[in-house]
Amino acid sequence: MDQPGIFQALWSIFKVLLTIKRPVFGGNGMVDHSEFAVILKELESSGGVDLADHEGELRSYAKKLGDVDTAQLTRDEALAFWINLYNAGALSLAAEAQRKGTGSVLRIPGGFSRPFVAVTGETVSLDAIEHAKIRRFKDPRIHAALVCGSVSCPTLRSEPYTGTNLDEQLDRQMVSFLANGASQLRTDGTLELSRVFLWYGSDFVRPKRMPTLVPSAKDKVVDALVPWLEHPADAVTAVEFQSYDWGLRCSVGDS
Repeated sequence: MDQPGIFQALWSIFKVLLTIKRPVFGGNGMVDHSEFAVILKELESSGGVDLADHEGELRSYAKKLGDVDTAQLTRDEALAFWINLYNAGALSLAAEAQRKGTGSVLRIPGGFSRPFVAVTGETVSLDAIEHAKIRRFKDPRIHAALVCGSVSCPTLRSEPYTGTNLDEQLDRQMVSFLANGASQLRTDGTLELSRVFLWYGSDFVRPKRMPTLVPSAKDKVVDALVPWLEHPADAVTAVEFQSYDWGLRCSVGDS
């Protein structure tokens, strides 16, 4: 399955940064994600084979989140809100692909760039939620939390993200993602990393500048990943990036 072209991806990011407002937060409110929790548990039990059956529920949950005033949320609660909303949207897109028998979310025209939901009056796409909302929180660990309904994306937690547990959840996601295939050290010292770290490695190297667009050197990416890697940095002699499998899959489980 072909991946999106680099110039197409950069243009998509640049466009949403220009047109979508920065995330707003600062209150002490919380959001009820129990509806999403039920969906995730059902998907975990079925192995995601019945994803298309949950398409309506996922869209209903996203629509309800659209009524939330994120300005009334704490910083962590707001970030959890956007991550859950994005993942529900990505699952909804994957459900559509499953229902249509396309074999990949990339076969749904404009799946990530088309309008998805209106949040307090602002209409956003999945691209806009990821790049103009989530990445602006300047926490690179989100790249282990966001899913795309594809074989190579991280496994989705079987529970929603919450402001109360967000830091622990994101740390566990990073460790799990790297330990379960996104980081593989060969006997010759070559570290094979998920392509996610080619696309977004600079977010880990320069988190205060997120969302970053300028690539970082491979060794700097490895150094930035050390807190979650099971391999010591001095054991790495070279770095390669894995190919990305965009084949359709819904993977839900504990991390």
